[in-house]
Amino acid sequence: MSNYSYRLLSTGFRDCYYNMGLDEALLESVAGSITPENSAGLPVLRFYGWNPPAVSIGYFQDLAEEVDLEAAERCGFDLVRRVSGGGAVLHRSELTYSIIVNLNHPLAGKNLDESYRILCQGLIHGLALLGIESVFSGTNDILTEGKKISGNAQTRRMNCLLQHGTILLDNDVETMFSVLKAPKEKNKGKLIEEIKERVTSLRSIMGREISFMEAENAFTRGFSEALGIELHKADITPAEESRAFKLAESKFKTREWLFKRRTNADSS
Repeated sequence: MSNYSYRLLSTGFRDCYYNMGLDEALLESVAGSITPENSAGLPVLRFYGWNPPAVSIGYFQDLAEEVDLEAAERCGFDLVRRVSGGGAVLHRSELTYSIIVNLNHPLAGKNLDESYRILCQGLIHGLALLGIESVFSGTNDILTEGKKISGNAQTRRMNCLLQHGTILLDNDVETMFSVLKAPKEKNKGKLIEEIKERVTSLRSIMGREISFMEAENAFTRGFSEALGIELHKADITPAEESRAFKLAESKFKTREWLFKRRTNADSS
């Protein structure tokens, strides 16, 4: 596969509002590229973590239906709505990535399903480098030993796609469902046992604790080798940093954004 140049950003642990603000700021940066020489407009691969832990909900979800707000406050978890779809997620012990490319980029595929299949090869190869066999499943999940280890979501705006997702370093289902609401027809205890049978983590598979940095290094190489991309370590530009903070404060922290139930007719 041909090599394509990408910016590699390792932004460490930040709060959920900044994380989501930076993802959107980088989307805008890639979309605003004028010439290939504009390094800020190159496609982006970013790795990050969450501090404090947070619960994110999908763009179209209703917060009150998905999250026990009092329990989240007791646990000290922040709450944020993503610009991407999908379900509610507890971000605690995980490596999170985002990849942003123009829809005209060869790795963006011809449609949504193809783009997931292409880009998730970076995750599958990263897992292989850690000695873990995995497969792409459904629309956007990665399974190992028949259990989900990575979930992914996309948004498409400004002729670009932003795909972000998680790789579970460890899995604490009890904590997750202390803050996420179970479906009305489900007994929470039974649901927890079902989830344990369907979800796994690097620690469970490898039989040891794996650090954020070890995982980041493996998946950096995984994306590079599987997708044939040249990763160039870079810093966020001052304009991107400023825009990320602005979006965090004016959008992702606001009650209007967090509590409004979105519809397909809404704009983000």
